[in-house]
Amino acid sequence: MSESPPTAPVCYRHPGRETYVRCTRCERPICPDCMRDASVGHQCPECVTEGRRAQRPARTVFGGGTAGRQGYVTKALVALNVLAMLISIYSDRGGDSVIGGSGFGGLAGGGTPITNWGSVLGLAMTPSGELEGVATGDYYRLITAMFLHYGVIHLLMNMWALWVLGRTLEAALGPARFLALYLIAGIGGNVAAYVFSSPNTATAGASTAIFGLFAGLFVIMRRLGRDTSAVIPVLVVNLAFTFLAPGISIAGHLGGLVTGAAMSLLLAYAPPSRRTLVQAVGGGLILLGLIFLTLARTAALAI
Repeated sequence: MSESPPTAPVCYRHPGRETYVRCTRCERPICPDCMRDASVGHQCPECVTEGRRAQRPARTVFGGGTAGRQGYVTKALVALNVLAMLISIYSDRGGDSVIGGSGFGGLAGGGTPITNWGSVLGLAMTPSGELEGVATGDYYRLITAMFLHYGVIHLLMNMWALWVLGRTLEAALGPARFLALYLIAGIGGNVAAYVFSSPNTATAGASTAIFGLFAGLFVIMRRLGRDTSAVIPVLVVNLAFTFLAPGISIAGHLGGLVTGAAMSLLLAYAPPSRRTLVQAVGGGLILLGLIFLTLARTAALAI
């Protein structure tokens, strides 16, 4: 009785195709269409997928995701500020400004109904005799103010700084940590404006967060052992502008700078073994401190 000739192995995904190549992980036969290059030999699609699931995602030095290199959060923040400017301009379509301000044809200065609604204002009386401001419970102003601007020039200056600083910091920190730095610095600056400025003075702008990014860039570059000599002059010029130019919220800028520095130190120097926990708890404690200052100021302005 003659033995039947041995049959050639076929691809496990394409039974009609003969092949003598096997996956180096599971050893199933695979045809050229199913081969995936591996460090040694070839693997089947299922083994490649399984290997990707088991592989830890790449992280930055500070524990963030490498998606930050694309600058998605920075772009989103710029877009959000521009959108807020457009809404602000539209809200004043019946007013005396052309494009959201009062000077230079609406390019600079001046307010709109939206900036009046969302700026940091401690306590003031409206023309109708009603009180408004953070002290009356408008705590949302401590957040909305960092996305509103007095005129297009104000917006463009801050967005240029956000674009330059944001992409660098987001790439180093990752999207989530960069966003946390931006928001906490912005809120910190607005809280400082509320606590230390005159109650009837309204302030707005992304500069509270921008100054936090300046501090963040300095801290992160120092942590990475890079030269910071180019950062210091820019920061000094901006601080000089803060103190010398009229109409600038000194408390807001300095508050953003200090809060941003504190958050950056947490992000940069948290121990690797407990990095995420220390960063999250530290950020939460900073927010609790800002809440305490806000409530204390509200109590002092109690009506």
